[in-house]
Amino acid sequence: MTTVTEAADTAPVQPPRPRGGFSRSVRDSLVVAKRNLIRMLRIPEVVIFGLIQPIMFVVLFTYVFGGSINIPGAPVGDAQAYREFLMAGIFAQTVTFATAGAGAGIADDMHKGLIDRFRSLPMSRGAVLTGRTLADLVQTALTLVVLAIVALLIGWRTHESLAEVLAGFALLLLLGYAFSWIGALIGLSVRTPEAATSGGLIWLFPLTFISNAFVPVNGMPAFLQHVAEWNPFSATVAAARELFGNTIDRVPKSVTGAWPMEHPVVASVIWSLLIIAVFRTLAVRKYRSAAA
Repeated sequence: MTTVTEAADTAPVQPPRPRGGFSRSVRDSLVVAKRNLIRMLRIPEVVIFGLIQPIMFVVLFTYVFGGSINIPGAPVGDAQAYREFLMAGIFAQTVTFATAGAGAGIADDMHKGLIDRFRSLPMSRGAVLTGRTLADLVQTALTLVVLAIVALLIGWRTHESLAEVLAGFALLLLLGYAFSWIGALIGLSVRTPEAATSGGLIWLFPLTFISNAFVPVNGMPAFLQHVAEWNPFSATVAAARELFGNTIDRVPKSVTGAWPMEHPVVASVIWSLLIIAVFRTLAVRKYRSAAA
């Protein structure tokens, strides 16, 4: 009897059954996202400086260029027409410029060896990047809220239902989330946070300025008109304008007949999902090789 009892007492304890791959990945991603959000709260100047730039763009473009840029179909020198034309572009620029911060944050984690610490933990490999991009999405959403308040104070107005306006902001956030994966790939591909910041901004300037964000594309050379209207950034800007009601019905949606400008909402969703699918795959693969 004693032998049987001792054998029962020393029997190995079965470990708990591990969670499924998807549920574990979601849980780990949320943990990493919480960590990054706490880090942002402890460094408030990052959020403050992130707000200053888009607010400066709003004020400068509105009051410096507002009376000198004519919107087709609107009265000459109509500052209000340009103000409503401009804001969707400023919103889109804000969410895409957050890409540089995402890349710099990941590069900083790589530089400090934090990624190696994550490797030693029993966690999903893709959760590190997913958590980081989700935290950046939350910060971007807060920035958009503040920027929208500033825009309302200077006279920007929407002319559609609340549901459509919210859908417009959702498309902007989807684009920002998609571009954050590009930033993640850049952050994993460089050696320092400074290089990630520079690399994250260099390609964003031509992307945002060769678009319909700040000026109508009908004044561009023919070649740039095609580039601008097939630009994924332009599709989201046009979709936001349509959902905000900041369009002029008398103006053709597209100068060149480009499909994304004729169906901007659908094109915006397709472009953003395609960017996420491609660059998330590349970023996770790069992370695995960099942390191997």
